[in-house]
Amino acid sequence: MNSYEQALKFLFEQLPYYQRQGSNVSKFNLSKIKSFTNRLENPHKKIKTIHVAGTNGKGSVSHIIAAILQSKGLRVGIYSSPHLLTFRERIKINGEYISEEYILKFVNKHHDFMSYRSLSFFEMTVGLAFIYFYDQKVDIAIIEVGMGGRLDATNIIIPEISIITNIGLDHTKILGDSYSKIANEKAGIIKKDVPVLIGEYHPETAPIFKRKADEVGSDIYFVKKSIKDYISDLVTLYQQQNLNIAINAIKHLSGFNFSDIEINSAILKVKQLTNFIGRWDIISIDPKIIIDVTHNIEGYRFMLDQLENEKYEKLHLILGFVKEKDVRAIIKLLPRNASYYLCSPSIERAMPLDDLCSLAKESKINFKSYTSVNNALIAAKKNYKADDLIIVSGSTFVVAEII
Repeated sequence: MNSYEQALKFLFEQLPYYQRQGSNVSKFNLSKIKSFTNRLENPHKKIKTIHVAGTNGKGSVSHIIAAILQSKGLRVGIYSSPHLLTFRERIKINGEYISEEYILKFVNKHHDFMSYRSLSFFEMTVGLAFIYFYDQKVDIAIIEVGMGGRLDATNIIIPEISIITNIGLDHTKILGDSYSKIANEKAGIIKKDVPVLIGEYHPETAPIFKRKADEVGSDIYFVKKSIKDYISDLVTLYQQQNLNIAINAIKHLSGFNFSDIEINSAILKVKQLTNFIGRWDIISIDPKIIIDVTHNIEGYRFMLDQLENEKYEKLHLILGFVKEKDVRAIIKLLPRNASYYLCSPSIERAMPLDDLCSLAKESKINFKSYTSVNNALIAAKKNYKADDLIIVSGSTFVVAEII
């Protein structure tokens, strides 16, 4: 291949049907990623890692931890998904994205093997992240689970610590339709003799995590609610929980010592240090527009808490979703007195606009539909008046089209 664009096209052509069409056509297996990392000479075994799973907050917790570690002068890798603006966001070191040249070289070197073994997009990019972090001699890499945990392609690492942020009802067609079933999948990242930190205590899931930790001989810690508010550039209320999880993880991370002063200084500049985007980001002041990648019912509960602390006259919500989300339950949560601008992101996996409109009619909210995300934003701007608020959410793909 002669260009980065050609290499990227090859990677995206291997995107699993899950990403394009929905979870009902997904299959999971760790054999292919193991064979690929064997070909790469197992770089994930030669670097220190932190493994992060959970329904919500994985990205925030990962970036907060990275910011704290970076503040100590360490080289910290982050592997995350999905991306907003560019594929290169998924793999970065100290906030700097992987280069186009490295990606092109990687694809050319391993193209035949990846094609022959029919590796998925996620398996290829996990392998890419592992070898990149090894080649770039990171001090530690933070690896986010793509989905679930037990059969996720990232689940071949032996980390310094495992983190499960929380459990919510998301990706239920694959992970199960109850908290206990989903917890069983996420508990799959708990490894022998590796401490595990659970971001919240839930009576239905705590015994599952405790049982798994006991089976493999791992210390388990449940994060207690913080008695103080953290000051950070991650300003929303829901980030308080993520900050608390990340700081607790740092304190349980063997071999790394941080004072409270160092931690408090680092969390003031998480976005700056790690190039973190898409979480309650104000992209315009007049009109005031906030983008947030909230996409499931737990995330919207956090958003509603945050809205109670926002000052505005009228709320304009631009919403679009992917197929497998419980949109009916989400819409029931949302305020009745807002104006809704319904749209559909430009991907096969998107919830059809007609289906979204049917749910909106059923819930009796005030809405209009638009043929594109950007048309919805144009309409919201036209209706905007001084002191109003526009929020764009529902899917990473919707936010990406706005950015």
